Amino acid sequence: MTATRLQDKSTGTGTGDARIADAVRTVRRVRNRGRRRSVLVAAGLLVAVVAAFALSLCVGDMVMPLGKVVDTLLGGGDGGSQFVVLELRLPRALLALLVGIGFGLSGAVFQSVLRNPLAAPDIIGISAGASAVAVTASLLFQVSGLALSGSALAGSLAAGAAIYLLAWRQGVVGQRLVLVGVGFGTGLSSVVWYVMARSDTADAQEAYLWLAGTLNGRSWSQAWPLLSALAVLVPLTVLASRTLGPLQLGDDAAAGLGARVEPGRLALLGCATALAGVATAAAGPVGFVAFVSAPIARRLVPGRGAALPHAALTGALVVLVADFAAQHALPSVQLPVGAVTSIIGAPYLLLLLARANRGGSGG
Repeated sequence: MTATRLQDKSTGTGTGDARIADAVRTVRRVRNRGRRRSVLVAAGLLVAVVAAFALSLCVGDMVMPLGKVVDTLLGGGDGGSQFVVLELRLPRALLALLVGIGFGLSGAVFQSVLRNPLAAPDIIGISAGASAVAVTASLLFQVSGLALSGSALAGSLAAGAAIYLLAWRQGVVGQRLVLVGVGFGTGLSSVVWYVMARSDTADAQEAYLWLAGTLNGRSWSQAWPLLSALAVLVPLTVLASRTLGPLQLGDDAAAGLGARVEPGRLALLGCATALAGVATAAAGPVGFVAFVSAPIARRLVPGRGAALPHAALTGALVVLVADFAAQHALPSVQLPVGAVTSIIGAPYLLLLLARANRGGSGG
């Protein structure tokens, strides 16, 4: 009898260990499958970005073969090719790439930290802050060049700080910050239109084109400052994102895991605000890029959390493709890139609101 019981216990223990081992192997398989998909999707996005970048360099009023473009980039080619590729097309394509990375990464951080799909810098007032200060500085004080870019960055940081302080109630809740940001952004937009109404018509028209988000006429003077800023901000965002996983579980769970909730959230929001600010300073408030990049990336790699690298690559691809369409969709007309991205983003916003309303959370 005793031996039988011992045998039963031994068998039960063995069965339990086998089940645990099977569960561990299943979890490992799922993780490995998710990692492989993440790497493959990132590689696919990178290939698509490179292809769109190359297309931007090859196609224009003068179509150039890819081999000739590569030869020009490596220092060859005649004077005309060097001027077209190195002075006209390359800075614009590079700027589109960098602006997309900045907005895509910023939107992914905002939406993940605040756990709200509407939390994008162009919706919660960050871009409106950059626009208000930049337009005021340009139209009232004739600021231009690098100083104008600096004013746009300062405006985004000031708007972000103001929204954060107004939303603070023993901590920051994502929904409250979004609502405060929407209201704050609406007020800043009123400032923009008031300043434009009081300005000269030609100056106001130029400001209006900037507010639409445009890469027309951009050169190395806008590309180099943005490249330098992203070289600092992207590593800082990656470093701050170590607390992003716990924060997505909620403040209590994050604190239970040992994360410093408020400092971690503040660091992430500061990086996201600065990313949106430098991108806006370079190309204006290009609408909806930050809004749609992260959701697209998360659909491509479900279960991978914020998917920050994928969101950055998606943003770069969206802006490159949108700018190519803006240049070539209509003959003899170059549209602002923001007009094309709005065509993509506005229907998505309406779809998101309709789904929220059907789910009973639309208010």
